[in-house]
Amino acid sequence: MIQSKARASIFSFLLVSLFVPFASADAKPIVEVGFVLDTTGSMGPLIEGAKRKIWSIATAIVECSPDAEIRMGLVAYRDIGDDYVTKTYHLTTDIQDLYANLLELKARGGGDWPESVNEALSVAVTKLRWSEGPDVTRILFLVGDAPPHMDYAQDTKYPVVVQQARHKNIRINAVQAGGARDTERVWRDIAQMGRGEYIPIPQDGGKVVIIETPYDQDIIELQGRINRTIVPYGSPVQQQRTESKVRQMAAAPRPAASEQASYLNKRATSAGGSGEAVTGDGDLVADVSAGRAKLDAIKEEELPEAVRKLAPEQRSAYLGQQASERKALNDTLGTLVKKRDRFVIEARAKEPNKTADSFDLVVEKTLRAQIAK
Repeated sequence: MIQSKARASIFSFLLVSLFVPFASADAKPIVEVGFVLDTTGSMGPLIEGAKRKIWSIATAIVECSPDAEIRMGLVAYRDIGDDYVTKTYHLTTDIQDLYANLLELKARGGGDWPESVNEALSVAVTKLRWSEGPDVTRILFLVGDAPPHMDYAQDTKYPVVVQQARHKNIRINAVQAGGARDTERVWRDIAQMGRGEYIPIPQDGGKVVIIETPYDQDIIELQGRINRTIVPYGSPVQQQRTESKVRQMAAAPRPAASEQASYLNKRATSAGGSGEAVTGDGDLVADVSAGRAKLDAIKEEELPEAVRKLAPEQRSAYLGQQASERKALNDTLGTLVKKRDRFVIEARAKEPNKTADSFDLVVEKTLRAQIAK
């Protein structure tokens, strides 16, 4: 009897040993990148540069980890007495929504030298909604030019916050705009304790070079055709939000629109060809294709008119047609994106000193190295 129980226990152990590794190997990795950004008046040029280059930063993440779920978030901060102390945009897969929020940010306020760095860093570590689990890469960038107020009694000071980040396995990089020595001391301290990099850049964020390519216009036109395969669904508010994303893409300036299309194409390629035409949910074609939604489980009033007027047996064929068209367009777009990538790499190589210290490139370089780890 004892031998039988022992054999059963050994058999159970072997089963667990065999199958658990395969289960974890199939789990989709997650890459989460948060920014803690000083939005006081002195940071104006850097913020404007960040607005123009967020898509190139997002693309760097997807190039490093094409199969990962990518989530980005932001904590904007100023100081007590300004319009706000912190403003939080939680980690999300909806990069377009984050981009829209970033466009609304203006550099104002400040005045005295220290800012509410401690509070902002604490909000980012404790309230940005980081994912749990072992298959998550968590990276945070603190970006600012002024040191923290250490005289605010209500704040949790940065040494404690950084320890909390280490406990959550969040790596903190400190990007210093300008050359203030008191800021450098703290930023170096945060980076060292946070297992990240201390990255000095010019006060204005460095020269953000926008490289236009011969392929941009064709890329934008193809993305416009892909956008016509989008089928918004859900509540009226959700449908309006999806339609707003499409309008936002159409209105984006040429280089940003091309970079955004490149990002979406790379996400689509990693999803098998059709994939995302907008980020986040709200597109019935992408959500049904990815298994995030079931067509027969969606309420009639949440379907767009173009789908509602079809007979139930025709709806699936209609979505399949949209997905097939999107895949064909994305295949064509992918060829152009590769050509665009090569053009940008060659242009940067010709004049490396022009962009070496720009905010977007130092962030991209750091992300590539840390995601690889």
